[in-house]
Amino acid sequence: MIGGRRCIRKLEIQQRVNNMTAPTATSPSPLHGRDSLQSKLLELEAQLLAKLLELEKDQTTASGERDKQDIEKELSILQNRIAELEQGHPEYHPENFKLSFSVRTNYMYGRMKKTLPELYAFTMCLWLKSKTVSGSGTPFSYSVHGQPNEIVLIEWGHNPMELLINDKVTQLPVSLKDGMWHHICVAWTTRDGMWTAFQDGKKKGSKDNLSAWHPIKPNGVIIFGQEQDAVGGRFDATQAFVGEVAQFNMWDRVLTMSEIEGIANCTMPLSGNLVQWDDRQVDVFGGATKSPFESCEERLGH
Repeated sequence: MIGGRRCIRKLEIQQRVNNMTAPTATSPSPLHGRDSLQSKLLELEAQLLAKLLELEKDQTTASGERDKQDIEKELSILQNRIAELEQGHPEYHPENFKLSFSVRTNYMYGRMKKTLPELYAFTMCLWLKSKTVSGSGTPFSYSVHGQPNEIVLIEWGHNPMELLINDKVTQLPVSLKDGMWHHICVAWTTRDGMWTAFQDGKKKGSKDNLSAWHPIKPNGVIIFGQEQDAVGGRFDATQAFVGEVAQFNMWDRVLTMSEIEGIANCTMPLSGNLVQWDDRQVDVFGGATKSPFESCEERLGH
């Protein structure tokens, strides 16, 4: 019975592929007239058909039963993706989301799947909106074995936001206390430990001697919303971030002033070459949520 259903499914998929690729007297050339959704569907349908053929072939070999469940799982994933596309999501953009941390806890956070290589310079930029009048907490932390405070952004009480590099600290001349969205960028280089801070595209300050000549250690864990006292954990609720985070990107160089202005003003989008803001790369835990964040109007308050 299962084989019969699979055969019917294969015939249906093959017919759909044929229908999509066969030109008609009134339809435009498939090379020029196929819209993006149709192209995506065609590609996924072809993958689905190939998996069915692979499954049938494997069932005639000694390893067929062993591989059957894995192939069926892949078929299910492809079918779900096709269903999403057919329900009207062709304009999906994985960067258009924000993380929300509604209360101060020691278990609500987001975790980036990517890590960092060894670095001698970096720029990190993100949009932040604090929901507390003081002490918004830790929107970002990067921890490595042997040093939980390799890179940390944190705001304590009524103090300005602080940047920690290798557990050395400096205060940044930026502020989130008005409850509005702000674009924050921090650039740092190991040469003389020079850092520069930007808020809403404007340079706010610069100074040297922050962990000078210390290379950022590789293969750590990136966490949003919590400060790490151990790699990937041991969070303290008093240091948790309360608010929203969006568009975190990171580069292995110091960005130019015009690049930072363009990102902040939404006139020149630029994705990080180390870390890109992508909802497929960020997992949420403990009640942290993802929601749409689709326009500069929301960020700029227009």
